[in-house]
This record gives sequence, C-alpha cells and structure tokens, in this order.
Amino acid sequence: MNMITEIFAVLGQTLQIYSFILIVRVLLTWFPSIDWSNGILAAICSITDPYLNLFRGIIPPIGGFDISSILAFLLLNVVENFITGLAYSPLFVSY
Repeated sequence: MNMITEIFAVLGQTLQIYSFILIVRVLLTWFPSIDWSNGILAAICSITDPYLNLFRGIIPPIGGFDISSILAFLLLNVVENFITGLAYSPLFVSY
C-alpha cells in the first residue's frame, strides 16, 4: 500500500467511527431524562452538534421530529463510501 491509499483508508475508518458516534447521539435523544451535562455525553454533543446543526438549518423539525439527522447520515455515508472507494481504487494502488 502506498501512502495515499493509507491516508484514504484512515479517513474512511475515521468517518465510520464518527458515524457510530452520530448514531449514538441520535439514539440518546429518544430518552428525554438524560443528563447532557455528563462529561461523556457533553463530549458526544460537542463532537456531533456542529455537523448536525448544518442540516437543522436546512430541514426544520416536522411535527416535533428532527429528521435532519437522516440527511446528515446520508451525506456522511456517501462521503465515507467515496473515500473508502478511493482507498482501494486502482488509481492509487501500486502493483
């Protein structure tokens, strides 16, 4: 593997981890009694809220439900798949 392939592979794995953290964040919003001032939960919010806020400005809550996270997941998944595809692209793989 050359250096560019490794960089794209690490970026793809990082996006997978971020996607998992984002899923945890969205699932935790289903529990209204959670104390978001807890250190771990506050860290999750500080990591995910800037990204989610981009989509909250585009899609307002509908019927009290925030569906902007669906668009956030879709875009993150597309970017993740693109970067992972680049990591294993024949353009960057040296034989």
